[in-house]
Amino acid sequence: MDSLINAAGRALASGDPLGALKRVALRDDAPALALRGIAMAQLGDFAKAKALLKSAARAFSPKEAVARARCVVAEAEIALVSRDLGWPEKALRSARTTLAAHGDRVNAAYAGSLEARRQILIGRLDEAERVLAGFDPAPLPPVARVAHELAAAGIAVRRLRTKVARAALGRAALAAYEANIPALKAEVESASLVLNMPVARLVAKGSEKPLELDEVEALLGSGSLVIDACRNVVRQADTVVSLAT
Repeated sequence: MDSLINAAGRALASGDPLGALKRVALRDDAPALALRGIAMAQLGDFAKAKALLKSAARAFSPKEAVARARCVVAEAEIALVSRDLGWPEKALRSARTTLAAHGDRVNAAYAGSLEARRQILIGRLDEAERVLAGFDPAPLPPVARVAHELAAAGIAVRRLRTKVARAALGRAALAAYEANIPALKAEVESASLVLNMPVARLVAKGSEKPLELDEVEALLGSGSLVIDACRNVVRQADTVVSLAT
């Protein structure tokens, strides 16, 4: 791999897409196309990014399975950010398997985090947990650790495990600080907001009170009879009765 490709890769890893483009913007070889696609994704031009990544995947030879798989992972990340949940998850799973088989542990783990976050968005929390349990985030580089911890926090929030979510977001914040990428720090800060803002409204004895997530968790764990107007159910302890007709 030549020096310009290496330099562009380092620029992207540090969150400098413009610096990367300065080095490869006029090149149309497969590695340059892939880096240009990732740079455009970081700049928010997802349509251009997807086109470049598809071109890169086609330009890599069949023997370059790892490079092709990395392009698939990058496309999957764009789909996730743009909430394109129709993107084929089998392609991401296949790419993750390819990366793991070729010893690319970091990108395989990152692909797993993306897969888990997609499962979270479509409500498959058990499947998301299974994917995350398949690898240890501790030895991963900061960016991959952030992705893993954000997925773990997303599961915990939806399961109303506030302490677990706070711990995961704390680890994500530390990893984002270590990575020193502003966009990554902003993503963690945005994800953390849900723990410190009203997420529900308690109506009881003629009065109303906004509740934060930990207060909702405490209420549902108190044994009180709760009419959950959000999910259209009645809850008391572990008993849940649907009000749907």
